[in-house]
Amino acid sequence: MKNNFMQRAIELSIESINSGGGPFGSVIVNDEKIISEGMNRVTVDNDPTSHGEIVAIRNACKKLNTFNLSNCSLYSSCEPCPMCMSAIYWSRIGKVYYANTRDDAKKINFDDSLIYSEIPKKNEDKKILMKQIMRNEALKAFDLWDKKTDKIEY
Repeated sequence: MKNNFMQRAIELSIESINSGGGPFGSVIVNDEKIISEGMNRVTVDNDPTSHGEIVAIRNACKKLNTFNLSNCSLYSSCEPCPMCMSAIYWSRIGKVYYANTRDDAKKINFDDSLIYSEIPKKNEDKKILMKQIMRNEALKAFDLWDKKTDKIEY
């Protein structure tokens, strides 16, 4: 059955190419059924966050009316990038299956090496300027959240 889900993710990656997107597709499965699909829409939608996994996660959350996908598995035509891995962790997806590797993607100019190398660096050593300002003012929102008794934690 897993191969059927991966086959659909691969089909979506090809559909994405044919419709102007990048070569990436994903499906999210719950109870051995595909509940959502996603394909790369970065250039089609002019949205750098519209990776196949992110689109599938957004669709699954809407369909299931929850931000918690812990009972789900994700099948991706390629090893998820750092952004998609973050979204996978945030959505609590329990299992990820992938076909192509990050090195395969790098060979066709989808190279996330810079991002992987930047993550562990101190803010002052990162390529993009990371400068903290107005922390005391911003802490007010955190204090309100901390004291809120009816918050939905995630």
